Amino acid sequence: MKVRVEKEIAGRILSLTTGQIAKQASGSILLQYGETMILIAAQTGPGRPGIDFFPLTVDYRERMAAAGKFPGGFLKREGRPTDREILTARLTDRPIRPLFPKSFTDEVQVLVNVLSYDGENEPDVWSITGGSAALSVAPLPFKGPIAGVRVGLIDDEFVLFPTAQQLTESKLDLIVAGSDESILMIEGFGAQIPEEQMVDALMFGHKAIREICELQNELVKTAGIKPFEYVAPAENPFVKQVREELTSKLKAARQSPKKQDRSTAAGEVRADYIAKIFPDGAEVLEDGRTLAQLKDAIYKVDNEVCRRLTLEGKRLDGRGVRDLRQIDCEVDIIPRIHGSALFTRGETQSLASLVLGSVRDQQRVDGLNEEVAKPFMLHYNFPSYSVGEVRPIRGPGRREIGHGALAERSVAPVLPPADKFPYTIKIISDITESNGSSSMASVCSATLSLMAAGVPISQPVAGISIGLVKEGKEYTILTDIMGDEDHFGDMDFKVAGSQKGITGIQLDLKIDGINEEIIRKTLDFARDARRELLKKMLMAIRRPRAELSRFAPRIVSLKIDPEKIGLVIGPSGKNIRAIQEETRTQIDIVDDGTVTVAAKNADDCQAAVARVEAITEDIKVGRIYNGKVSSIKDFGAFVEIAPGKDGLLHISELSEGFVKSVADFVKVGQHIEVKVIAVDDQNRVKLSHKAILAERAAADGGEEE
Repeated sequence: MKVRVEKEIAGRILSLTTGQIAKQASGSILLQYGETMILIAAQTGPGRPGIDFFPLTVDYRERMAAAGKFPGGFLKREGRPTDREILTARLTDRPIRPLFPKSFTDEVQVLVNVLSYDGENEPDVWSITGGSAALSVAPLPFKGPIAGVRVGLIDDEFVLFPTAQQLTESKLDLIVAGSDESILMIEGFGAQIPEEQMVDALMFGHKAIREICELQNELVKTAGIKPFEYVAPAENPFVKQVREELTSKLKAARQSPKKQDRSTAAGEVRADYIAKIFPDGAEVLEDGRTLAQLKDAIYKVDNEVCRRLTLEGKRLDGRGVRDLRQIDCEVDIIPRIHGSALFTRGETQSLASLVLGSVRDQQRVDGLNEEVAKPFMLHYNFPSYSVGEVRPIRGPGRREIGHGALAERSVAPVLPPADKFPYTIKIISDITESNGSSSMASVCSATLSLMAAGVPISQPVAGISIGLVKEGKEYTILTDIMGDEDHFGDMDFKVAGSQKGITGIQLDLKIDGINEEIIRKTLDFARDARRELLKKMLMAIRRPRAELSRFAPRIVSLKIDPEKIGLVIGPSGKNIRAIQEETRTQIDIVDDGTVTVAAKNADDCQAAVARVEAITEDIKVGRIYNGKVSSIKDFGAFVEIAPGKDGLLHISELSEGFVKSVADFVKVGQHIEVKVIAVDDQNRVKLSHKAILAERAAADGGEEE
């Protein structure tokens, strides 16, 4: 039976329809907002034997046809997911995952397909709401509904679900997911947004979340969907025994400053106890209890021990709840590269490598909107040795793409505008050691490498991760969480920013939400930690270097009259090719008249700029040109001072002495410096070499005096 509900949200109609398309799926929703439409299908199946985790898979696809476009390439068929699709799938997965019972291990897959894009209403944020609605009408123990909203900030006013055009003007791009009562997921980026304003934006978004959740409840009720009755498995028969016999031993093993020492000590406790209960490699006891059940019980008790220690204010490595780990910062680690830095926080370490390039090095990004060029890229790599493991290298995974995008967008707001710094910037963050919050370490190392490279950033940026352990109304917030605290805890709240405010924020939860009080305290903790981090970083390098690396290319940007672009290019590209070959430069021109000149050294760069200016600017009396003799006559020589622009160098202006023959003084093709001494009414140019010689003689005479 087809069921449709709708509601006006931010001036546009949101509709949810079920029972029309994909009726054999466990649950399906056709969601439309404006003229953007997405199809969401949720499917469940039996779990694989022996797994101890929830196998949820979320995939999001944006077909080019949705925007009336063809995909690029020879096959004209979409292939592997783009970075945007991967990031949106992660965005949808994160708030949904905590809302299933911890013991639930059935397969669940959520597929999101964008059917239509109207060019205004971005489909990515609606993947969260659509996923929730599809799971709500499926026979699953999903503790929803939830919804996702986008909040912008234009002229200091919050905007709900800003259009694609409004997003280009907004100081904030914030996506919030939550339920009626609490917030579950945050991902946002802004132009150094103050903490108080960020909280206000979150609460503004949460108000709209409640309205969208009400619409989903209406859909479930109208469709006659009955609540799914989930029967949790019986309690592990080993838990009580392990709790009584191992709690004190695990508590002692888990308290050590070093990650490997903690893991080794806990592993020894676990191995000794397993050998005691299951000697000689046995896997089943006479009473039917299994080795797998014992391992699961030890894990659960270990989890309880770590959480209880945290709630008692005892961190595993002995720090206070607001203490940072040891910070070490170095720059110029790698020779010859344009900028490099090594940032170490405790046992987490990021090595940043920075290279500068020209306009041609920009990344072209195609999608539902028009193709755009990215002048800044930050790529994150997580090799297996960073956590002491062996794993094949198969290219960046979803986690690496997600962490890289978070660090990239957190740093981007402080980069200089293209008209002041016309370089393409690429940073590679290699995580050489990891024990928690490597994405925020990448923010710190990237900032240091930018300053070391001489990129004139407006403010240094640092990032920190805040954790949480919550039992009922009792909770403890932790600054700078380690891997174990992330694993056993309930929250990973990453905050990046400058001393002025927040540039990047990301919240992941393992519980069913947090309230405004916890959010405000977390942002306060993060602000204090960020300021301390910035002090440490600025001790390594106080400000961006005044000069670029001598190995970096030299790039200059200038603006010309767009109507004169053709003069610079010349017939079939003749002029621009000649300039590039003769000055050993690379020249790029865009339609608005922006010309970018790149060279290996400043002299070549300036020579090319002078040639471009000579072509595009009007000939002015008094200006000196390095011209080329194009022809010789009895009365003088014609000198090309710019492509298509000649002037007459009369025989009387060749030299201060007597010149019998022009051919004795200059030859065709020879370069000669000339000064413009007159431009008549017919735009004929008169040149002089004699004037330059006289000026230099006068200058030399003045120095001798």
